[in-house]
Amino acid sequence: VLSASLHGCLAAIGQGQPPRKPTSIHPRAGVRSSVFLPVSGNSTILNFMEFVFLSIIRYYSVTIGIGNPPKPFQLDIDTGSDLTWVQCDAPCTGCTLPRDQLYNPSKNNFVDCKDPICLAVNSPNPPQCKNPNEKCCFQVQYADHGSVLGFIVLDTFPLRLVNGTLSKPHLAFGCGHRLQNRGLHPPTPTAGVLGLGKSKASISSQLSSMGVTKNVFGHCLGDNRGFLFFGADFVPKSGMTWTRMLQSSSDKHYSSGPAELLFGGKPTGIKGVNVTFDTGSTYTYLNLKVYETVLNLIRKDLSGKQLHDVKDKALPICWKGTKPFKSMRDARNYFSTFALSFKGSSNVQLQLPPENYLIVTEQGNVCLGILNGAEAGLGTTNVIGDISLQGKLVIYDNENQMIGWANADCNR
Repeated sequence: VLSASLHGCLAAIGQGQPPRKPTSIHPRAGVRSSVFLPVSGNSTILNFMEFVFLSIIRYYSVTIGIGNPPKPFQLDIDTGSDLTWVQCDAPCTGCTLPRDQLYNPSKNNFVDCKDPICLAVNSPNPPQCKNPNEKCCFQVQYADHGSVLGFIVLDTFPLRLVNGTLSKPHLAFGCGHRLQNRGLHPPTPTAGVLGLGKSKASISSQLSSMGVTKNVFGHCLGDNRGFLFFGADFVPKSGMTWTRMLQSSSDKHYSSGPAELLFGGKPTGIKGVNVTFDTGSTYTYLNLKVYETVLNLIRKDLSGKQLHDVKDKALPICWKGTKPFKSMRDARNYFSTFALSFKGSSNVQLQLPPENYLIVTEQGNVCLGILNGAEAGLGTTNVIGDISLQGKLVIYDNENQMIGWANADCNR
């Protein structure tokens, strides 16, 4: 889910063991390599936000070892938030995993409130440190109204690099011990979130600052699997479409634009669309004006075809055919392709064929996986979620401030 804010938490949640001495993240000499991680996809059905429907939610996650010896933790991959955090036995309120699967910090793991890492995590709102022994706190609030509260800790992340070496960087992350509205029903099997945002607190930024990898990462999301990588070794030499990241002090997400919306290869009259790439969002969200245009174009395009509106608990807008659809292969021929044409370069388009904005439900209906962002509390923000990123290799090049994509078989 798109992260709404990240700010310092109150010191009133307790001190416990004294934190470790200030330790900043310093660059280290060495040859930068890359890290490759398999991605797994899990689907579940949830009562989604304030909407009165049951939504199929897909979580893409990776398993990462933390500590020495390493303990495995399954983490949702989220380009829409910066801080990595795990459910933490501190003790924990609202945690969804058994106690033996929680992260158990030692007294040496805690970060001091005045540590530069703490400042980076809580930027642009520095914490108010009242005494030298105060732990560094964090609080993340998400757009789905969930929140996570806890302490910042440092621990080893053993990573096998593609050059054959084993790197053991000490990375800062959140020890989340107070979770609110994160225990959706049924609860997800993941232990936390892998924050991939643009700030210095993100895993990619930390690995880069330590000289382990370049500040480049990418993902490829398939039906129920895929892969994630850090570093530049997996960036193709050709075949990628690139556009510039938006540079804005108020936008710390991976955003690009402005773009023109096309439908069936033709202009729709919608221009100046900025979009945010967010793997933490299952669906794509558009602001009210763009959403209404998209819905009207689809309905006009379906006129005369053998599809009819139907109520389905999966999503708000659904259609049924003369017989139940078994897969998107059966339904895609009824629909046309959308595209976002980015200004500044010729033929820079993000193609969204039907399988990148529709789903087929258990009832055999086809539903629109593009939602009204205004109803989700996103205001004018346009979010490109997992449904529109599947089947694409997407690369975030923070070194050159570019976002690239190419069609790919992410199940391989």
